Amino acid sequence: MDFFKKLTKSRIRHTSSKQIISGIDSSLGRLHVNLQENIQTVKNKLGNSSDIIVRELTIGREVKFNVCMLFTDGLTDTLSVHNFIMDSLLSEAHHVQDATSNHQEIWLEKLKKQILAVSEIEEVTEFNTLFNCLLSGDVILLLDGYSQGFIIGMRGWVERGVTESNNETVMRGPREGFSENLRTNTALLRRKIKDPNLWLESRKIGRVTQTNVAVMYIKGIADEAIVNEVRQRLEDIDIDSILESGYIEELIEDKTFTPFPTIYSSERPDVIAAEMLEGKVAILVDGTPVVLIVPALFVSFLQAAEDYYQRWDISTLLRILRYTSFLIALLGPSLYIAVTTFHQEMLPTQLRVSLAAQREGVPFPAFIEALMMELTFEIVREGSLRMPKAIVSSLTIVGSLVMGTAAVEAGIVSAAMVIVVSITAIAGFVVPAFTLSTSIRMLRFPMMALAASFGLYGIIIGIIILVLHLCSLRSFGVPYMSPIAPFQLKDNKDTLIRVPLWALFSRPRIINKVNIVREQTDAPAPPKRNDTGG
Repeated sequence: MDFFKKLTKSRIRHTSSKQIISGIDSSLGRLHVNLQENIQTVKNKLGNSSDIIVRELTIGREVKFNVCMLFTDGLTDTLSVHNFIMDSLLSEAHHVQDATSNHQEIWLEKLKKQILAVSEIEEVTEFNTLFNCLLSGDVILLLDGYSQGFIIGMRGWVERGVTESNNETVMRGPREGFSENLRTNTALLRRKIKDPNLWLESRKIGRVTQTNVAVMYIKGIADEAIVNEVRQRLEDIDIDSILESGYIEELIEDKTFTPFPTIYSSERPDVIAAEMLEGKVAILVDGTPVVLIVPALFVSFLQAAEDYYQRWDISTLLRILRYTSFLIALLGPSLYIAVTTFHQEMLPTQLRVSLAAQREGVPFPAFIEALMMELTFEIVREGSLRMPKAIVSSLTIVGSLVMGTAAVEAGIVSAAMVIVVSITAIAGFVVPAFTLSTSIRMLRFPMMALAASFGLYGIIIGIIILVLHLCSLRSFGVPYMSPIAPFQLKDNKDTLIRVPLWALFSRPRIINKVNIVREQTDAPAPPKRNDTGG
């Protein structure tokens, strides 16, 4: 009860802070007619920040007219500002004569359509819109005597180019990965899917950060119910900041209290394009190369991009290897603890004697021994991620070889336990999705505790609980374990076994209910070559 009371209090504080922030923003109101009042309001609101450039110009020959350009240094392409805005205003100054007459609308239309040589230009009348666009890299043009201005798209900042993803490497396939720029990421997906039905919806989330978030899906393939659910969950987000797609993932997922990821993520455009072609919806967040895909299925986390770039038999073999590695990473230490502690009769006599000889000088039981080794390996793994790359190799060598050998020689752990933990760690790296690999690392410890308490019976109980939990999960209303549970034979062509591409003629029915057929099976077969090469 105390927890829920604290949660309610925090929500009340959250609501009150929202009202305060909204009150400040709404008090700014519309732009003033006087140019100096608008400039002073911008300076006061931004605290006279030095990176906000305020450039006042006086244009006109016979009749002088004051204008002002506002832009953020570092977010705006200053060269384009000088070439396409300042030069246009100064060279076309004779059009200012219309500004002194009663034809103000005509003057604004000329300024918008004839004088300013830019492609992106919109009118602005509210300070809220002005600050949002100004701090996003756009140029704001204010006019003296008018309660409206112009937003000119001149964004340009230093950014990381399109490079290969370090987390999802492949032997065969594209080498390009997403970057931190939202528009670059949408362009990469447009290159993959050149279809007018690839729709893009943009919105801003975060009261303070005003982060650009885009939703992409293929109209006619994606289920409209799932698309509407994505829209609704994004609209319900009320938070002050969105700094990475992980914020969105945690705020829109179906269940929070589960170790398994219910939203799929990737840094590869080909993976996201392939998921959208199955009827899924992509969520892109500005400032991060990680793109989210919903709904997510458990089988998707054990699939790799190059499964579809190689022959189907090779891909099937690799998938079976991944599922085997998944089980080893989850149950490896648990099985060793259960067999050596409770079920020694399951081992051959020579192996049982060898293990007993190794453990003769070890002062700890198998569970404590495995727990120490697993914790040591997790510490080494986290240290290698946080340390400079120049010394990561040295840390890995010291942590894996020197410490393991020294622990065996000192009699703290047995050699067999070092082998089991090493194989378990390597098997965890075989899983393509890092989020699922992290879930395995978390679940490994309670499985070890069950094995130390009840032996193989404890492992079986843990597996039953795990399977029941997986079958109860949903991802945007779609069963997490489909098409395995509920079992659908026609959709199992791309799970454990990947059939040839010509047999993948239908999309998953559990996700797509609109456009199921992706390949015409009645197409004529290609002509066969004869033995002479003709």
